[in-house]
Amino acid sequence: RRDIDANESETMADDEAPPAPDAEGPQEPAFPWLPEGCKPMADGEYDAIVMGTGLKECIMSGLLSTMGKKVLHVDRNNYYGADSASLNLSNLFAKFHGGDEPPPKFFDALGQNRDYNVDLIPKCIMACGKLVKMLLHTKCNRYLDFKSLDASYVYRNGKVFKVPATGSEAISSSLLGLFEKRNFRKFLMYLAQYDKDNPATFNGHDLTVETMDELYDAFSLGKSTREFVGHAMALRLDDRYLKEPAAPTVEAIRLYCYSLDQYGKSPYIYPMYGLGGLPEGFSRLCAIHGGTFMLNRAVDEILYDADGKAWGIRGGDEVAKASTCVLGDPSYFPTKCKAVGQVVRSICFLSEPIPNTKGAESLQIIIPANQVGRNSDIYVVMVSHSHQVTAPGKFVAICSTTVETDDPKRELAPALAILGPIMTKFDDVATLYEPLADGTADRCFISKSFDATSHFETAANDVLDLYARVTGTELDLTINADSTKADY
Repeated sequence: RRDIDANESETMADDEAPPAPDAEGPQEPAFPWLPEGCKPMADGEYDAIVMGTGLKECIMSGLLSTMGKKVLHVDRNNYYGADSASLNLSNLFAKFHGGDEPPPKFFDALGQNRDYNVDLIPKCIMACGKLVKMLLHTKCNRYLDFKSLDASYVYRNGKVFKVPATGSEAISSSLLGLFEKRNFRKFLMYLAQYDKDNPATFNGHDLTVETMDELYDAFSLGKSTREFVGHAMALRLDDRYLKEPAAPTVEAIRLYCYSLDQYGKSPYIYPMYGLGGLPEGFSRLCAIHGGTFMLNRAVDEILYDADGKAWGIRGGDEVAKASTCVLGDPSYFPTKCKAVGQVVRSICFLSEPIPNTKGAESLQIIIPANQVGRNSDIYVVMVSHSHQVTAPGKFVAICSTTVETDDPKRELAPALAILGPIMTKFDDVATLYEPLADGTADRCFISKSFDATSHFETAANDVLDLYARVTGTELDLTINADSTKADY
């Protein structure tokens, strides 16, 4: 594994550079492209340079390395994960309190560092979704262990209800009235037999033309049912989907139900020991295929040629060259990104499971925007010792939503109200960034910030988009997500 700390990089670079001329003669650069007064960073020449060890960047470095690309991966931090990191109690407290050490009473209440892996941006993984296919495609799943969440819930009228996704669950659910249960069951049965490649299963519905509202009408589904189906099952971010062709939403609901059927209690899985294992797993994949990693390495400058195309990076007096692309998260490209909003998150520690969830030790709750007079949904993910992220008897629930007012923390009030007693919490408001261009003109390929959603579907779409822009081809995800023998 090529894993270099910046403090060691000078020695490493000197060892690997071509021999210098006689000490009494002029010192020549190791490579003709090296700026005057600089020396190579690590090996000097690479196919791709990746900046930041967030999940998206690590997936990309892993994918590129498996294609035979020589990858240099740097991060200004001394740990993997960036915003996708999992932190112990001391590091979490320091992050939100200016680097201070937590007081003894903090540990007295919560336990010891060794028991905690708290995710800064928790997101559930759809068990048969795109991220799982990426794990299987790269065989990165062999480095990680997963466990399913106990349940998926939706908020209505101040209470939480388990989301029904099978006919039997629909019949027993208190979320639906008697006649609505029958209609919903028929709707699910139709989706179960639907095959977009077999017109015999369409039953008179052309879902490439028919809108989702019209499909709901055909099964006489009420407004409240449409709400939880669209937001808690299809994971739609707003109600614009209602006026769009039904086919994509139908496939999203089928994915939800298929994932639930495969793995039991909920359609979601979550890594043991927290999401920080995901970027570490893809980093390991990259390293196995010859990638070089440099933690604690700041990037002072991205270097461009006369045509404005990125050709390398500089950190201190060290320079590395990339023959194809420079890739990273928005923090490394401040002049090439635009702010598109903010997200507010609250990391809450609990001593008991969330009320009215039948003692679930892990779950997701989606609060549809219309239920609380908002434009954006509110999300809750709760995990605990069952996933080895907290001490026994402790739970961590992270609430998030897109900021819509001048008082972001107050916007999470509906979510905080359903958690029960909160031992302590850490609040954060982060700006969301997107690249100004697709990167094909300047060879700077930039990921988007993680949004407020509590699942990886939008993040996976961003990775697929990045991959297509960098390589010019679509990533093959035809592998079946249930083709692994892993026991979730």
